[in-house]
Amino acid sequence: MTALADHFRRMATYNERANRILYDVCAELTIVERIKPRSSFFGSIHATLNHILVGDELWMTRLEGGQAPSIPLDTVLHEEFSDLRKARVIMDTRITDFMAELTDRQLTGTLDYINNAGERHFDPIAVAFTQLFNHQTHHRGQVHGMLSQTNVAPPPLDLHVVIRN
Repeated sequence: MTALADHFRRMATYNERANRILYDVCAELTIVERIKPRSSFFGSIHATLNHILVGDELWMTRLEGGQAPSIPLDTVLHEEFSDLRKARVIMDTRITDFMAELTDRQLTGTLDYINNAGERHFDPIAVAFTQLFNHQTHHRGQVHGMLSQTNVAPPPLDLHVVIRN
């Protein structure tokens, strides 16, 4: 194990815990509140949670060596919150299990992939791994902001707080 591999394992743990906390809070909302149009890139809490899952599918497929399907980034994979939550748990397990087996070899070189626009990219592999987690953090922050527009308080999601629990 390397310090970088350990970092990504820690991020997988944080990611799973932060998602669980966020979904627990979002479960307190009515469906009307979850799908209510709000000022945000994806337009609602539910749509943003779906987008995070879409992004995870794309990046995990690439990191696992597969060819990610071209799927619109605003795709709503799950209309029902309970189905979305189950899919989130499955994805978080997939991410955690993958990071648990991370080797030095997987953290060197470049990732060759085709993005949703059909463009070929060569990114440093460590940047691609970082993108997986940064993308989630970015959009969890948007959900956090949208929660402040509801009667449900946004939860603390700071890395140092979540990781110690």
